[in-house]
Amino acid sequence: MAKEHKRNWKEYNKKLIKRGEFYISPRFLETWLDEIKEMNAGKVGQPYLYPNSLIEFLAVLKEKNFDYRSLEGILHGLSKNLGNFPVISYSQINRRINALDIKFDKEFEEKLVVGCDGTGNKVTNRGEWMRHKWKIRRGWIKIVILGTKSGESVDVRVGNENLDERKAARGMLRKNKKKIKKVILDGHHDCEQTFNLCAELGIEPVIKIRKNASENGMSRRAKEVRLYKEIGYKQWAKEKEYGLRWPSSEGIFSAVKRIFGECIRATKKQNMYKEAKRKFWAYNKLLEVT
Repeated sequence: MAKEHKRNWKEYNKKLIKRGEFYISPRFLETWLDEIKEMNAGKVGQPYLYPNSLIEFLAVLKEKNFDYRSLEGILHGLSKNLGNFPVISYSQINRRINALDIKFDKEFEEKLVVGCDGTGNKVTNRGEWMRHKWKIRRGWIKIVILGTKSGESVDVRVGNENLDERKAARGMLRKNKKKIKKVILDGHHDCEQTFNLCAELGIEPVIKIRKNASENGMSRRAKEVRLYKEIGYKQWAKEKEYGLRWPSSEGIFSAVKRIFGECIRATKKQNMYKEAKRKFWAYNKLLEVT
């Protein structure tokens, strides 16, 4: 029998403590002047007064469900004890956070094994009774990610509930093809287009085959169907490392929702999409320090 994996609680507790330190560490003070100088180089009009590192610090806290006025209050508290640095107003915090250019552009030393999956975030917790009583529907936000087995998000696509998960996955594979050697997908992605694209990009597809899949023909998918049926799901999953789909997709969704919540608080559609994306960006930031 395979040895059961046990969590190293001592190391895990250290990581959680380190995350707590990260939330309130005013690291933006170390680079403030240099950042402002760089941001204002060649700028026309009113110069920037507050560096992006400050806004990123606040953006992570915002995803912990602090409102904008509370964020200004946190800065006032830090400023009183750390040299009276200038404090940005809550309205400016709002504008600057929503204007952040959130990117998932980390370079990796080796090609990655990634998982891809989708999930949904509720638009808000507020007014649930009202919507039930008066049959008001607000929909939900759909998120599709490419993630690594270590829990990092390599790319994220966000849209409404009509976002096509398979098309979003193929788009991310095209964009990140140089980083990926293998992609692990559930049965929803069992289609010729995805198998053919992986063959074109030189990416190994590990896609769970549907029970009624046809094994006729000589396509890449047909060959995989025959292999799958010949050796059976358990052996196929073992050989293909299908179990890595959990930490590289569903595990990330679970962690992000647990830490930052699954509800979107923004009211404008574009800001809803930005907020949903920031949750995964913020989780990547936490992983960087732990």
